[in-house]
Amino acid sequence: MEATKEEMIDRLRQDLMGWEGFRPLPPGERQEFGLGVIENAFPNQTFPTGALHEFISTRPEFTAAISSFIAGIMQTLLAGGGVCVWVSYTRRIYPPALKRFGVNPDRIIFIDVQREKDVLWVTEEALKCNGIAAVICETRLLSFMESRRLQLAVEQSHVTGFIVRKDVKHITTSACAARWTVKPLRSKLRPGMPGVGHPRWQVDLLKVRNGHPGSWTLEWKNKQFTVVTEQVQTEKMQRYA
Repeated sequence: MEATKEEMIDRLRQDLMGWEGFRPLPPGERQEFGLGVIENAFPNQTFPTGALHEFISTRPEFTAAISSFIAGIMQTLLAGGGVCVWVSYTRRIYPPALKRFGVNPDRIIFIDVQREKDVLWVTEEALKCNGIAAVICETRLLSFMESRRLQLAVEQSHVTGFIVRKDVKHITTSACAARWTVKPLRSKLRPGMPGVGHPRWQVDLLKVRNGHPGSWTLEWKNKQFTVVTEQVQTEKMQRYA
């Protein structure tokens, strides 16, 4: 009887996750994003594709760090084919720089709109296209109803969506499956060697449905993520207020 109860609870939990946009994949179909222990924070210990991720940015340097972090994830998403759509009304990313993160800019369709209010409409239409690997949207404002429309589009097409919220003054409720912040950290140099080291970020998973939020230090090295386990405060640049 006890085992039956556990099976029923587990089945109900899986059903709830499916209704919320998390689709368990067979082991052979799972994509490895190289996020290490971060992936353990998600349901099924797998980075959720076919879901909507929200990234909070309060400064331009945070937006740049978020863009590079997403580019590292896109490398895996694009490995299976398809293209990525990047929607913005104030695009500042330098496409050739994406090559450092294993992404060919020719695989990205940049859509620059004149009015900010058109960004979410274009994003929703892009998310409805099954053949797209991922959609990235840069916007300032995102209401719960707008995020719900995007989430419903994702649940139908199973396209992975990234919403980069720029210049955020107040964090509002959204229907996104996960909410992140990514901040740049000072890179670690080799002893006695000048220059700039590998990109580093402070990655904070603020919320995730049926998962475990947390904070990690990541480094991009040899075209893959590496979780930095050492906690040496002198290596970190000062946190932004």
